[in-house]
Amino acid sequence: MQKTKIEWCDATWNPVTGCLHGCEYCYARRVAQRFGKELPDFSGYPATHCGSHMLDNKFDNNPYPFLFEPTFHAYRLKEPQRKKKPQTIFVCSMADLFGEWVPVEWIEEVFDACKKAPQHKYLFLTKNPKRYKSLIKDGKLPEKDNFWYGSSMPTPTTLFASSERHNTFVSIEPMMQAFPRAEGHPAGKVRWTILGAMTGPGSQKHQPKREWIEAVVEIAKARGTAIFMKDSLLPIVGEENMLREFPWEGGDGT
Repeated sequence: MQKTKIEWCDATWNPVTGCLHGCEYCYARRVAQRFGKELPDFSGYPATHCGSHMLDNKFDNNPYPFLFEPTFHAYRLKEPQRKKKPQTIFVCSMADLFGEWVPVEWIEEVFDACKKAPQHKYLFLTKNPKRYKSLIKDGKLPEKDNFWYGSSMPTPTTLFASSERHNTFVSIEPMMQAFPRAEGHPAGKVRWTILGAMTGPGSQKHQPKREWIEAVVEIAKARGTAIFMKDSLLPIVGEENMLREFPWEGGDGT
């Protein structure tokens, strides 16, 4: 586990790294390529690994030995148990734990590790929310007060909001276009909405408009959904309009 500059959590934890979505604005891929050191060809380890890897032990000074290929770091599973002070943990900030390529066994082992350290809140985030639904169907998505299941949706798309038994949230970051004001608006179906702008190379050409943000906030307030704005929105909305709400605190979490 590592402390993080991500404003809406205390720490990140990456028992799984790597992703196959191929998003052009992915910061995690840039991090893995910068700080990882690719190992020699492991195409025969095992012969049918299909681009996924499992590690029982870490490589010194090499957090991403397979760069951004999906990798299960089993040696990290006990990290939450070692932190006794309650924290809000972003699980797999360097991966999509619910990508179609991730074996269900990996997901279950991560869930089991979370259950062994119930003092923390665990925030999961995916671009593939239909995997949540398949796990519910199979009885494998835990119904825990400290588990929060998020959908990442920079543009309007399908999100996971079908079960009142699970805490759900949405991350609209980077916000790439306006969201409709219709009944299906994401802010009306989840308990928490995170908003942010694109950062990094080329981001100035893809900044959200203020009216896009205001439209989401308006619907969220009308439906009792907490809103958290990331610092990237400061130049757009101004300090006086920044909202920093956490649903488990019932309002402003500052």
